[in-house]
Amino acid sequence: MPPDPADPARVEVPTRDWRDDARFAAQFVRAPVATASVWPSSSALARAVADAALGPEGAPPADGVPSPRPPGGGAGGPVVVELGAGSGAFTHELARRLGGRGRHLAVELNPALAHRLAERLPAVEVVPADVAELPTLLAVRGLPSTGGVDVVVSGLGWSATRPGRDDSLLPVVASTLARGGVLVQFGYTFTRWAAPARALERELRELFGEVTTTPTVWRNLPPAIVHRAAHPART
Repeated sequence: MPPDPADPARVEVPTRDWRDDARFAAQFVRAPVATASVWPSSSALARAVADAALGPEGAPPADGVPSPRPPGGGAGGPVVVELGAGSGAFTHELARRLGGRGRHLAVELNPALAHRLAERLPAVEVVPADVAELPTLLAVRGLPSTGGVDVVVSGLGWSATRPGRDDSLLPVVASTLARGGVLVQFGYTFTRWAAPARALERELRELFGEVTTTPTVWRNLPPAIVHRAAHPART
């Protein structure tokens, strides 16, 4: 069930806590497959991801940026789904910008990280589950399993998205998006020319009508880029 809808103006989002970053690193040591990355993303990368997902802060929505809509989102806002939320590097920034509007689901496989994130951000629907079950996760929460999500933000690595393979997660994600929906996926600059990264970009262009990539976000360890894929193709 979604959190009790509060007055958006009263929703307070706590700032990031460095202790959560340390917990993230500790969880990587304990469960590297479930955690995927050794250190959480920076605030600079979180802002770039949120800009790609919801539009630059303070600017009117541009073409292709999901506008607030009542269906599914509630409180006059979009349905936003995070995949691989980790310790909440992107979650905090997205929740702050949403300000209580719509529905914000954060899916995280690592149970310790998911539990901590739910404690820190009670207004976010934290889902401790495998992203491979995304359509089912949506359905059990009263959302359409296809075509009902406005924005998907992915913090997943190649082992989870499996780009270019028969069991790639990307077509599943694209199928959950509304007609004008957006998928935001970050990657690391220094691995952009690796085969999985090239397969990811190629598959995004096959599945979406418009794909753009930001300049390098240097204030991240390691430096990163953000892919924004809009207008999912319908077969």
